[in-house]
Amino acid sequence: MKKHYILILLGCLCFAACKKLDQLPESSPTKQAVFGTENGLKLYTNSFYGMDFLPKNSTSQDAMSDYLAVKQVPDFIRDGAFSASNSSGWTWRDLRNINYFIENCNDTAVPVAIRNNYLGIARYFRAYFYMEKVKRFGDVPWIGKPLDSDDPALTAGRDKREMVMDSVLADLDFACNNIQATNDASRTTVTKWVAYAYKSRVCLFEGTFRNYHTELNLTGTAGKWLNEAVTASEQIMKNGGYSINTAGGPGTSYRQVFTSNAPVAQEVLQAAVADVNLGVLNEANWWWTSGTYGAKASFTRTFINTYLKLDGTPFTNDPAYPTMLFKDEVKNRDLRLKQTIRSGDYKRTSNGVAVPAPPVFSYTFTGYQPIKWTLDDTYYDAGALNTNAVALFRYAEVLLNYAEAKAELGTLTDADWALTIGALRARAGIIGGLNAKPTVADPYLTTNYFPGITDPTILEIRRERGIELSLEGFRFSDLLRWKRGQLMEQVWNGFYVPSLNTPMDLNEDGILDVAFYQGTRPTPPAAGVTYVDVSPRVGNAVNSQLLKNGTSGELIWMNEIPRKWNDRNYYYPIPLVDLQRNPNLKQNPGWQ
Repeated sequence: MKKHYILILLGCLCFAACKKLDQLPESSPTKQAVFGTENGLKLYTNSFYGMDFLPKNSTSQDAMSDYLAVKQVPDFIRDGAFSASNSSGWTWRDLRNINYFIENCNDTAVPVAIRNNYLGIARYFRAYFYMEKVKRFGDVPWIGKPLDSDDPALTAGRDKREMVMDSVLADLDFACNNIQATNDASRTTVTKWVAYAYKSRVCLFEGTFRNYHTELNLTGTAGKWLNEAVTASEQIMKNGGYSINTAGGPGTSYRQVFTSNAPVAQEVLQAAVADVNLGVLNEANWWWTSGTYGAKASFTRTFINTYLKLDGTPFTNDPAYPTMLFKDEVKNRDLRLKQTIRSGDYKRTSNGVAVPAPPVFSYTFTGYQPIKWTLDDTYYDAGALNTNAVALFRYAEVLLNYAEAKAELGTLTDADWALTIGALRARAGIIGGLNAKPTVADPYLTTNYFPGITDPTILEIRRERGIELSLEGFRFSDLLRWKRGQLMEQVWNGFYVPSLNTPMDLNEDGILDVAFYQGTRPTPPAAGVTYVDVSPRVGNAVNSQLLKNGTSGELIWMNEIPRKWNDRNYYYPIPLVDLQRNPNLKQNPGWQ
């Protein structure tokens, strides 16, 4: 009965947040019942966790990125395919719900410290709401109270980024200072350390965005934000009690964080946790193994080449790397590679039996098929059945935020490097370069990723961030803040194929896996081999799957569809329907 009461109360609260509440029907809870008790405040703030602007499934968030080849080129980076008429995201209902709570959480029947705790949670969610809006649209209206339908603010223009982000920072500072919980054994709620972790994420984004987007004329304020990122990260590093998970050793401890049913408590600050009894599951296996569902996303070879060798040197220092076969290029590498893609001795369980599981070309276009989020039993492949917890905030990100902010400020020391990048690389089995900052810029990174960066430390931190946080929903935001949207134009390339009609054993188990041909499929086919047609044309259509050199070379996927990045793409257009409703908003530059 208590459970039903809670559900009814939450439903009434959500209704109340969208209506003018001068009076309430007799059957609805009064404002005093909600705001006059700690339990009422707790129930109300619990409703925030299901809001639409929060990530629902971060296992698929990086489908929009430079390092994944997917089954279709996103309209957003196809010239002329995206406009204000198919834009989205200009929604404000959740904000009104939060603002209603903030405005009414003032009943003196509840002690001030308790009220401030729940106000801190509400302001955390408001900061989260606004950060997502700023990342997507740039300038947005700051609304700090619940608006009625006739409020003039509904037709006002947008506020400057500086004002909005200062308000976001004020909300986060209040949250960090007033949220009382420092530990949640379930790792499902917002604690003080989650608030600090989010503050470090926000401040790093804003500081680097202002630093590299010189057209904003805000570079002079970038340092303030970067310093805030440093101090927020330091709070967690010094006082939070978290550490990098190393259980099981370098070959398993990284992936364990993403496949465990219970959040790995020493590293994960907050997670979305599955519950079989409540039917709350995620779709990681379905997304990353299905040939029909999801984006069929696989890493590009350009990105895979960034994984270091175990001695800490760049893989691309080896002059043989351009023509190295898949079975060889995955050896002696950063052990996160084998925990991120199918390779080597990776096996899956089918009907209780462990079987070799090389890349499957009914799914992958490049050969670099992700496993970071998937469970190894094929049972989970058939739908939204996954029971693994999805990490939303983890200590590794905090270390990366700290390292990058200090590097951008020019204050990162060798000791800082060892504490952050060195620790992450040690967890991955790397033995070299752990205790001192690098002194030489990797030419592969400058040529293929960051031509404007000469600082070897910043380059290596960006390498590390891409690898450590791959598939966790950070990559597109990172490209935006670094002003490297042009990386979205990169060719979607795959592993090297030396010749046609030659079956390849991808995992060296003695079983041939895949062969590439042109024209007529070879007969008789080799048993168990998947044959992939890389002819320039198939029938009357251009073939999307090719080899770079025609009959050999890297796999190339969808190169016939040009990808175009313009400066306007650093922001989404305001949806046309919202612009028509309120012309004072004005459209973002370059969009119609």
